[in-house]
Amino acid sequence: MSRSLNLKISSILSLICLALPGMPAFAGSMLTPHVAEYEIRISVLGGKLQTQFEKTEHGYFAESVIEATGMSRMFAGGSIREKSWFSEREGNILPIQYRSADTISKEHDIVDLDFNWNAREVTGLINGEDFQASLDGEVHDRVSLQYGLMYDLMNGGERERYFLQDAEELKHLSISNVGTRSVTVPFGKFDAVGIQHQREGSSRVTTLWCVEELGYLPVIIEQHRKGKLRLRALLTKYLPLTAGT
Repeated sequence: MSRSLNLKISSILSLICLALPGMPAFAGSMLTPHVAEYEIRISVLGGKLQTQFEKTEHGYFAESVIEATGMSRMFAGGSIREKSWFSEREGNILPIQYRSADTISKEHDIVDLDFNWNAREVTGLINGEDFQASLDGEVHDRVSLQYGLMYDLMNGGERERYFLQDAEELKHLSISNVGTRSVTVPFGKFDAVGIQHQREGSSRVTTLWCVEELGYLPVIIEQHRKGKLRLRALLTKYLPLTAGT
């Protein structure tokens, strides 16, 4: 497994918030706290993606962990662990903090970013090196991107473009709706809407098959490169969380 196996999801998490105004006056549909698991196939390698999404005093917290399973552990030890704290503000999901530790790839990347929306800048450390960039528009981290998309679908539809701060690089992602179809995954059978995102100038296309009854959680995540399927994740477990769970 390489760093690209990190699914951009889902997603990038204890709470040390930056100064950010409180919860918005916007009264849209709310994201549902939950835990979910996926089985992943990347080429001949198998893995597992575990995600957890919680509501906090200042907004939301999400964590995703990717690990190899079975015989694949002989070739891809370690894990990719991402944590993200983000808030809902005036109808938008905005990241506050992002932490990532990748012990699968040879580089063993460590990313630690703070998003200051009052100063409109993102600062932090990338593999021990200082990083700073301005925040121009609504920018996501690799985890908050998925939940921002889910939130937008719950409240009227996805946007045409999202911006992703992927370590030191700001990526422009074009979004397209590819329609609905019936899908079957280990967790069940659903009608899902397909949302694709693609970086400008890239041959890599990621498709999320999102289910309305699960709060638009993706039950299938697919990544194609030059028209060939490179990665597929299928939902195997979903459990909504309530206070005290």
